[in-house]
Amino acid sequence: MADDFAPRTASAYLDPSYWDERFGKEEHYEWFKEFSHFRHLLAPLLSSSISVLEVGCGNSRLGEELLREGVAGGITCVDLSPVAVQRMLDRLAEQGTKGVDVVVADMLDLPFEGESFDLVIEKGTMDVLFVDSGDPWNPNPATVDNVMKMLEGIHKVLKPEGIFVSITFGQPHFRRRFFEAPGFTWSVEWSTFGDGFHYFFYTLKKGKRSLESDDNQHTLPAAPSINMFHEELEGEDYIFRTNIEDLNW
Repeated sequence: MADDFAPRTASAYLDPSYWDERFGKEEHYEWFKEFSHFRHLLAPLLSSSISVLEVGCGNSRLGEELLREGVAGGITCVDLSPVAVQRMLDRLAEQGTKGVDVVVADMLDLPFEGESFDLVIEKGTMDVLFVDSGDPWNPNPATVDNVMKMLEGIHKVLKPEGIFVSITFGQPHFRRRFFEAPGFTWSVEWSTFGDGFHYFFYTLKKGKRSLESDDNQHTLPAAPSINMFHEELEGEDYIFRTNIEDLNW
């Protein structure tokens, strides 16, 4: 059970030693649902020739799922925890799985050349940066700096028409200010999935940003009427939930 590994405070998610200890004990956990729950959204973006980077892989099996989907242009999974990386390498070796590279890397300082990947995926990784952000409408400067470093690095390593997929609890009210920051050339679209609480699936296409997007940058959609209970969420996912109805206006 993932709850057995949940920290006492959410801020512990920002501590690398917490993840090393957790990954040393935990075999597998999928943040924000298994691949099957969002396959209908991701599969249309896949092809046999594309190269994929998964940022913050942890002990997820998404890399192997992409391999089974026929991705053969190279799959690279990175995580800050050397423990997670070594355990994933061991698992892949035991399975005899080839075609997935696993690398120790900081998502705020990706060690790849520019325009290296056709597709970059993060699933719950960015949400970790927001656990100590303060007011979600006005995050503290440290959070803003780290989120922008992450996005700038991803934008850099994407090929000219590459796609960034972000799977998150972050509603458009809280994510668009980052995704649509000046300097990014990607378009921003989103869908939702999930039977109870909705998870957000953002698709950002590099080089596709329109003037209309810039004009509407500060025009946010109406707040959704979402009121879910902890029990309706999966495992630790509830920790990253920000419910607009719970905020003070």
